[in-house]
Amino acid sequence: MSRSSSAAVAGAVSAVAAVVARDLVQKKHALLRNYPLLGHARYWLESIGPELRQYIVAANDEERPFTRDQRRWVYASAKKENNYFGFGTDNDLEYTAGYAVIKHRTFARAVPRSTPDAGHEAVVPCAKIIGAAHDRKKTFRPGSVVNISAMSFGSLSGNAIEALNRGAALAGCLQNSGEGGISRYHRHGGELIFQIGTAYFGCRDDEGRFDLSRLRDVVDGAPVRALEIKLSQGAKPSLGGLLPAPKVSAEIAEARGIPPDRDCVSPSRHAEFSDTDSLLDWIELLAAETGLPVGIKAAVGDLEFWTELTDLMRSTGRGPDFVTIDGGEGGTGAAPLIFTDSVSLPFQLGFAKVYRIFAERGLAEQVTFIGGGKLGLPDNAIVAFALGIDMVNVAREAMLAIGCIQAQKCHTDTCPTGVATQNAWLARGLVPEVKAERAANYITTLRRDLLKVAQACGVEHPGLIGTESVDILTGRTVSTPLHEVYDYVPGMGLPSESDREQIIRLMETGGTQGGSAPPSASSAG
Repeated sequence: MSRSSSAAVAGAVSAVAAVVARDLVQKKHALLRNYPLLGHARYWLESIGPELRQYIVAANDEERPFTRDQRRWVYASAKKENNYFGFGTDNDLEYTAGYAVIKHRTFARAVPRSTPDAGHEAVVPCAKIIGAAHDRKKTFRPGSVVNISAMSFGSLSGNAIEALNRGAALAGCLQNSGEGGISRYHRHGGELIFQIGTAYFGCRDDEGRFDLSRLRDVVDGAPVRALEIKLSQGAKPSLGGLLPAPKVSAEIAEARGIPPDRDCVSPSRHAEFSDTDSLLDWIELLAAETGLPVGIKAAVGDLEFWTELTDLMRSTGRGPDFVTIDGGEGGTGAAPLIFTDSVSLPFQLGFAKVYRIFAERGLAEQVTFIGGGKLGLPDNAIVAFALGIDMVNVAREAMLAIGCIQAQKCHTDTCPTGVATQNAWLARGLVPEVKAERAANYITTLRRDLLKVAQACGVEHPGLIGTESVDILTGRTVSTPLHEVYDYVPGMGLPSESDREQIIRLMETGGTQGGSAPPSASSAG
């Protein structure tokens, strides 16, 4: 080999080594930190993805569970890049049954601002005060209508949990701990909802039994604002969970209160109650002992439980302070395919059935409703608010914001971006301080869009959007108002009159509305 050829080869090797070294130490891209050099191929393929899909693979709205357009919107929002789309919709709205169309108002009391960045700074609190109806000691009004859903340390890496917690602090929203307990990664400024699952992780004794004193210690030692009793999850209702022994690290064992290096099994049912009446007794016990509002989380299947629950609430005065409804289209780290595909109702249908049961008994205004199941997308969230949701929880969308690329490897412990894995090498690729800003950017952008759409509908807050503002298309020539689709009567889906008045005053003091150009001299006169 000639001297010039040797020099060229040496130069190429040096260049490659330099790229590898840079990829390993940079902090912006988890994929490159974990897969130096090779990771660049993914970004190159992504850059030509629209062209490849247009002619070879799939359209922008065909991929699942999140389409390319939906992921692009989350990624751009998280990076504070341009998340606008050009040339008009490519959704097949004329022929898609069930397509939701939001109806704007020409003249109304609320007016959206037009500039792209307008609304990022807006505070959009919940329209209801959690715990007020039952006079809990530590009632509060959540500062954000968008919050981070239940994802446990164990399902997600410690770095991912930390990024979300830091992001929650920056965005002023809540983070649900998930049923895996509170770890050191949950203690970076974000306020928490502590979820209590069937295994009582974080508040159990050495035999695995619920321990009230340990629950008090958890509440006293972390910024916990409320407790959530997990009855079921949309993606795997009626099932417990299993964290295999290789994943049960010392940190996970400490957070959950279990022995390390052993299979961690969550039962399918709670031991502290066995029917609806005893569930209500336990809710009241937890609220009395901690002072915190207490809620329940469930997927929707048989409606007999909800009927019995509301009948007892009405007759005894006991009851949850909030109800989280998880749609069957929601996510999970791992579950049997039949459960993710076919067990439990999708969010809109399931929630509407439950809400009507509460409303018909005069209880809907006393409970704060939280929704989950792909509600981190503005169009889905608007329909949810119109149906009566007071806050939305985001899970997989928040994962996308901190680096998830929808590889769907959550159940294999090989998540390439370090989000859903306990592999130390892969998790190191995710830098919490960097990804926290992206989580916060995504949440504030979603709040901004919800606020703008609410104002386009003529109201000051997403919780004030009524069912008359949404039509459901059933073909090219037919649309049906949302309240007719789900058998709502006038007034259903809205907070009480006093709650509406209070949230309007709060939003008016925030200065979030737009306006018009200065009037002409003739119109002014």
